[in-house]
Amino acid sequence: AFRRHGIPFVLVDRVAEGTTECSVSVDDVAGGALAVRHLIDAGHRSIAYVSGPPGFNQVQDRRTGALTALAEAGLGPDALRELPTERLDVAAGRDAGARLLGLSRRPTAVFCANDLLALGVLQSLFAAGVAVPDDLALVGYDDIEFAAAAAVPLTSVRQPAATMGALAAGLLLEETGAGGDPAAHEHRRVVLQPELVVRRSSLSAR
Repeated sequence: AFRRHGIPFVLVDRVAEGTTECSVSVDDVAGGALAVRHLIDAGHRSIAYVSGPPGFNQVQDRRTGALTALAEAGLGPDALRELPTERLDVAAGRDAGARLLGLSRRPTAVFCANDLLALGVLQSLFAAGVAVPDDLALVGYDDIEFAAAAAVPLTSVRQPAATMGALAAGLLLEETGAGGDPAAHEHRRVVLQPELVVRRSSLSAR
């Protein structure tokens, strides 16, 4: 719609498949791999993935990264137990935590598709007397402000939000300056790399 009306725009944290529009995003496959590789290095061989609605590309990409890390370690896809959720919020995380606690063979670590889910899982575990990280390690995604301030500081995959914003603004200025002339502006897709921020929630010794 923007393009039809001649309005310049830049996609942030997503890529529109089948188009060549400017975009700035983060490699979520790499982020999922970072999280699960960290858990594998800590000795975990059975990991739950608390995901989200299947229509979210980021959720699926993070799952792909998790499976990639397992394969690199010689572990099959059955080492990842997926617990899908309908939403990506704290309440959905609490529900997933309750389901996790009900499993007959409980994984030793949990990777969540975002930090809100992870905080909800943490609440469920805390209420059930399950110690994090000693009984169960936990990793989130996004490194939101509350991650470091959680009851157990949360290990999380950080996205370079400030860099994304600055790059998107620069691309938008370029496109605006081109005056809508396709020949005067080359569309670019910028993909940034995430960073794992390790905190107490995943530091159990196994």
